[in-house]
Formats: sequence, structure tokens, C-alpha cells
Amino acid sequence: MKTRFYFLVLVIVFACSSPTDTPELLNTVDFQKTVDGKQTDLFTLKNENGMIAQITNYGGKIVDLWVPDKNGNLGDVVTGYNNIDEYLASGEIYFGALIGRYGNRIGNASFQLNDTEYKLAANNGPNSLHGGVKGFNAVVWDAAQPDNQTLILTYLSPDMEEGFPGNLNVKVQYTLTNNNELKIEYWATTDKPTPVNLTSHSFFNLKGEGNGTINDHLLQINADLYTPVDAGLIPYGDLVAVEGTPMDFRELTAIGARVNEDFEQLKFGSGYDHNYVINKAESGLILAARVVEPVSGRTMDVYTNEPGIQFYGGNFLNGNETGKSGKPYNFRDAFCLETQHFPDSPNKENFPSTILNPGQEYYSVCIYKFGVN
Repeated sequence: MKTRFYFLVLVIVFACSSPTDTPELLNTVDFQKTVDGKQTDLFTLKNENGMIAQITNYGGKIVDLWVPDKNGNLGDVVTGYNNIDEYLASGEIYFGALIGRYGNRIGNASFQLNDTEYKLAANNGPNSLHGGVKGFNAVVWDAAQPDNQTLILTYLSPDMEEGFPGNLNVKVQYTLTNNNELKIEYWATTDKPTPVNLTSHSFFNLKGEGNGTINDHLLQINADLYTPVDAGLIPYGDLVAVEGTPMDFRELTAIGARVNEDFEQLKFGSGYDHNYVINKAESGLILAARVVEPVSGRTMDVYTNEPGIQFYGGNFLNGNETGKSGKPYNFRDAFCLETQHFPDSPNKENFPSTILNPGQEYYSVCIYKFGVN
């Protein structure tokens, strides 16, 4: 009788401790292709808690990110595709991509620097978006994986690539820490003055990619101010208080609670697509945003040393893209929180400068830290 009792206890303990979901990792062979004379590949990072990230060196894209829910079950929380051919065919969707030289928009696709006017590709109406027609999201990076938790990507952006001056040497390091953080660090140097604003464009759904609206996610942004935009989503140049407006996320609030209010800024962006001015400490990292998904219990905290964070509510997703699990990505089925300098900073003297000069080193960091409620 004792033997049978102990056996029953062991079975119960094993059943309770085993997650019910097993990650279906993407096949690395499906990401191997020669593009622009360079080899693309897929790299897998794992931490000691079982969290997994898969990243391709084509555009530095985070292809999937497996994060535990409150029951310990892993779910993939980022949008993406099953193979490199789908990424090549997708155009400017930017799922999971590294963005540069300049993340976000530059008005009228031009800027003046040291008495010289530089013309950029106008790939978003009259404006330049995310580095131009072929930004860092569409190049093949050199890759090295020194260990199971680290991926290092490097790229030399030549002088006048997409209209930007200077040879820019860029290094990006992804680290999947044992604190369930995806840490993204950026370094850059240049031989001519040039604007630099690097970021990551992952689209998140903490329920799991393709699992419906993100409007019921709770969002908190550590910002008293934001930068209002015109109809082309270019900032006017003012820093305006969020208080008393639907832009106020200083307390945890459902993303969709006020998204349909009669408010000009929401009409311009078809919802939220705005840069927030982070309430910064004097130095070091600061918590810029927090997201809570009530059903799965997943949480995501965003830390950075940047002055701004772009909150985008998936307003231009329209169901035309089908993701890794075969589900369409519909209107507001994913959100982005991109740490950055402000949009159009090269044309706004009162915004923090994005100009990198020879002899300086650009450094930016973004940490997406996952937990459960």
C-alpha cells in the first residue's frame, strides 16, 4: 500500500511541474539563403529558465520569443514568419527588425548638417521612415554566437547609404539573461558627423502571436509628456502634457480604453503611434514602460537609457499578413514599444541631438524583461 501511495504522489508532482506547451522551434535550414552575396541564418538563444529567442541575421530580426505564462507554459509573444523567403517578400513590415540609421521618421526626407542639406529616400509619403528604402532591417549582418545566450551582429553602413553621410560601424548584441530579459545593446562609430537613432521593431502580443487583440493588455508609460504630430506623423516640435488626454498612460490602463475617443492625435495615427518623453533619472537605466496581459499573467517591463519610447498599437495591421502559426495578424493584434530618440530630431533643434561625431561612440540599450503577475 505504501509503495502505491508514493507512486501516486510522484505522478502528481510530475504532472503539476511539467508545462503543457512545448516550443515548436523554427527550422534553421528555412532561414539559410544567399542575399546580396551574404549568407543568412537563424540563431537560437536559450537561458537557464527555458526561455528561448530565435533571431536571424537578415535585418537582425527577432523571429520568435518564447516566454512563460503564469502556469509555466511557454508561448511565442512576437510576430514573424516561418522562413527567410517570407521575410524577403514582406517588404516594409519591419516585424522584429533592427532599425537604422534612423529609427522613426525624418520630415520631408531631408535634414541639414553643418551647412549641407542631405536628401533621403521618401518611403513614407514625403518623409523618410526607418532608415529609407533599404534600412538596416533589410541588410545581412555579420553574425557571431559566442555562447548559448548571446548573439553579436555587426554591419558597416557605407558613406551615403540611403543618403546618410559617413561610414558607420555598428555592433548590436542580443543577450537572453537568466533574469528572463532580452537585452539589446547598440554601439556605433563614424568617420563623418551623421544622425544615428537605432531601435528594435518587435511587435508583441503577450497572449501569444496571432491570438487576438492587444486592446485588453494593460499599459503603463513612465512619461508626463509626449511629442504631438501632424497628419504625416511628424512632430510639431512641442513637448505636451499627457494629463487629461487619451495619451495618458501614467497608470496601468487598457490599451483600448480610450483609443476610439474623438481626439485629433488618435485620428492622425489611426490610434496610438506616438513618441513619449520618458521621465528620466539623471543617468543610467530607467523603467520606461510596463505591460500586463491579465489572462496569461505575462508581464513585460521595458528599460532603456534613451529619452523616448514610441508606442505603436498595430493600427496598420490589416489581416493581409499570416504569421508563423498560420493565423492572420489583424488590426491591433500586436503592439510595439521602441526605445529611441525623438522622431525628426535632425530637424528639431529643441529635441535631444542624434548627431554622432567622429571620435564619439554611440551607445544605446533596451531591455525587455518578462515576468508573471
